[in-house]
Amino acid sequence: MKKIAMIFAGQGSQATGMGKDFYDNSDVAREMFEEAGKRAGLKFEELLFAEHDLLNQTAYTQPAILLVQMIAYRLFKEKCPNVKAELFLGHSLGEFSALCASGAIDYVDAVELVHRRGQLMQDACSDIEASMMVVMGLDDESVEKICVDAQSQGKKVWPANYNQDGQLVVAGMKSDLASLEQIFKDAGAKRALLLNMSVASHCELLSPAQIPLKSLMEGMIEDSFEAQVISNVTTTGYSTKDEAVALLTEQLVKPVKYKQSILAIADKVDIAIEFGNGATLKGLNKRIAPNLETYTISDMKSLQEVVEKICN
Repeated sequence: MKKIAMIFAGQGSQATGMGKDFYDNSDVAREMFEEAGKRAGLKFEELLFAEHDLLNQTAYTQPAILLVQMIAYRLFKEKCPNVKAELFLGHSLGEFSALCASGAIDYVDAVELVHRRGQLMQDACSDIEASMMVVMGLDDESVEKICVDAQSQGKKVWPANYNQDGQLVVAGMKSDLASLEQIFKDAGAKRALLLNMSVASHCELLSPAQIPLKSLMEGMIEDSFEAQVISNVTTTGYSTKDEAVALLTEQLVKPVKYKQSILAIADKVDIAIEFGNGATLKGLNKRIAPNLETYTISDMKSLQEVVEKICN
């Protein structure tokens, strides 16, 4: 039997209309929409299927992405109940989906949890001009050195997302990030682009959110893991409530080591299945570990295709 990693993308994977094919064709999906909406106080049909700005606001993006991912995962498991994950892995927000898929938190609790997480992140950055910048075509060490040099000058900038070789996202104060654009390019970056974000994820600017998030998690996460979840912080697996709470609290202010995590698991699994909208992680995996076969489940058609490949 081939060993499978179940994987989940983070913010940036959202799109208007995501999950609609599941909603239109599955009673289970509609039931999950309703239950999650009641708990979070959100109308997910309006949030996901109509054009408006809310879907790109962190507090709404996070529960929307997680809900669609959990629907995709639930529908897959119903068709393939005997397929067990070797491990679970997520990118940033996706680590909460991984935790949910592992069985350590109920999906309705998880939707409420990440909705509150998003609010806490927004609140932490509400009185400051925070942002993020993607740096393309420069090695990690060069980006890290430029950040350390900037910090020595009092600037608030930190490496935030290690996505793949030559793509590292930096977080911090918007003006400080903007001041580094030319420095990154002079060092050899092909691009250094400020992202349209008002939250600086995975850096010390989010420290005010840590204690309230930890308190929320302690009331929701359980010691009930089907398999290990890979930590964004350490790139190693955990399978207890105490580890989950500690590591996901730390994850708020520490970089997401996605590239390093995929390299760490590439010889432990044969296949990865990405659940939820788009194919963000499939694209990254192709460049990080070309031999790791990655499938995506984002609608009923791709669900059926993966079921036929994996379960039969």
